[in-house]
Amino acid sequence: MLDDADVSTRLPAADLARARAFYADKLGLEPVEERPGGLLYRCRTGSFSLFESAGAPSGDHTQMAWMVDDIEATVARLRARGVVFEEYDVPGLRTVNGIAEIDGQYPSLGTGERAAWFRDSEGNLHGIGQPV
Repeated sequence: MLDDADVSTRLPAADLARARAFYADKLGLEPVEERPGGLLYRCRTGSFSLFESAGAPSGDHTQMAWMVDDIEATVARLRARGVVFEEYDVPGLRTVNGIAEIDGQYPSLGTGERAAWFRDSEGNLHGIGQPV
């Protein structure tokens, strides 16, 4: 029923102006469209929107992720723009310089993944992945 529909992510923002500045200054993204209380962004194969909300983001799990060809270069470029990456050292997940090596992956994507996470200005948790 929905297998031929486009998918889009919606993320809450307590302060839409602050979020817009973060996405522009830190991630190099500009909205392609805006409406009162909302911003729409498009990336290579998908879109997402930020919406003004008094609710708090969960921040406990990856809410949106990008797949990249070179995670080390992407992390380095984002760090140069002031993005702070999460560091984890828990059973089954350990980052080194912000990047984790994860075994197992959907077979069509590879045998594993290299991944990194950061939070936006609103506390939303984002991931960056590179299949291996």
